[in-house]
Amino acid sequence: MPQQPLAQVPKDAQWYWQEHGACRSADPTLFFHPQNERGSSRSRRDRGAKLVCASCDVRMECADYAVRAREPYGVWGGLSEDEREQIYARLDSRHYPRAKGEGLRVAADDIEAAVSPRALGIA
Repeated sequence: MPQQPLAQVPKDAQWYWQEHGACRSADPTLFFHPQNERGSSRSRRDRGAKLVCASCDVRMECADYAVRAREPYGVWGGLSEDEREQIYARLDSRHYPRAKGEGLRVAADDIEAAVSPRALGIA
């Protein structure tokens, strides 16, 4: 399986939402795993990041950007690297979502499920 290319910033990317992210006041290491982190350690860290994302006012803008940019690392908008990989795998690369809002359209169910009470272990 070919390795995913690094993020490809959409031409219409806007960054204003980053100034309002709940992650701005959180430890950045919560959102990006250290090298070789696996198993329960990674799951706990991802869950902690998702808890921050769940209460974020700009979570949808963040998730939309991450899907459209094919962001390869970290938790963005509540979506982990593995969750985004599953989204990327089912999309047709010839019609990849690049315009603002298209990431939300193609991954709406995944974005909601990522911070659901079940995913966060509170249901």
